[in-house]
Amino acid sequence: MSLMVVHKLTQQFRRSVVLSSRGIMATLTQRVIALRSWLGGLSVLLFLATWHLATRYGGLPAFILPSPAAVGQRFLRAVMEGLLIEHTLITLLEVMVGLVTGASLATLIGYGVAKSRLLENLLAPYLVASQAIPMVAVAPLLIIWFGPGLFSKFLICALIVFFPVLINTVVGVRAVPKVYYELMRSLRATRRQTLLKLEVPAAMPILLGGLRIGATLSVIGAVVGELVGSDRGLGYLIYVGRSQYDTALVFVAVFTLIAMALGLYGLVTLLEKTLLAWQEQPRL
Repeated sequence: MSLMVVHKLTQQFRRSVVLSSRGIMATLTQRVIALRSWLGGLSVLLFLATWHLATRYGGLPAFILPSPAAVGQRFLRAVMEGLLIEHTLITLLEVMVGLVTGASLATLIGYGVAKSRLLENLLAPYLVASQAIPMVAVAPLLIIWFGPGLFSKFLICALIVFFPVLINTVVGVRAVPKVYYELMRSLRATRRQTLLKLEVPAAMPILLGGLRIGATLSVIGAVVGELVGSDRGLGYLIYVGRSQYDTALVFVAVFTLIAMALGLYGLVTLLEKTLLAWQEQPRL
């Protein structure tokens, strides 16, 4: 009986050590995350301080490099006038429609390419050629063909998102180990069950990685389309600010685009954490 008691006490001690070590690791992780957030805020403050000193002692005129205060005042004036909100909503609409359309088509076609070598051989020259030509060179043609309206901007955003999401879809589907397919066949799983229970979860991490890239590239696509030909959007504000030497307005539009890209990136990251929560299940 004494040996059994000693054994139970030993097991309880080991469990307490494991739990305490997990608690310590969780605390350290939280502190590291907090430290990273502090470092990010500190870097922003250092950037603003350096910018302020450069404008104050650099001797540059305001139309070349406005001060942070001037940009902040221009931002408030643009918001009060409704100018910034109106053009931001237009650009955001273009980005969201282009991102969803391009990512959806890329996922469907990418899955077909991953499963069919014949389809890959047929589409490979066109896919490579679409990336060999810069979007800045293609955008004027799209504006001429489809007009300066929203549709051409949707198309530009979708095209610039399409390739990275497609490549990640192909890589993700083909990365599924063959032994898992054999397991599904042994369980007599249907094609739909194999897709939903095996291929989609296995390819999801790589697919969402491509979506994060596409989310930031979609903002670039919208701005390119608006700079080429448009009378609305943040790209149009950049064009207006440049032509009128209103450099503060250009900074306002650029920072708004950065905030938009960071927001979309954060949404995809949140989606990734939600869909891949099963990967972070604690091990017993």
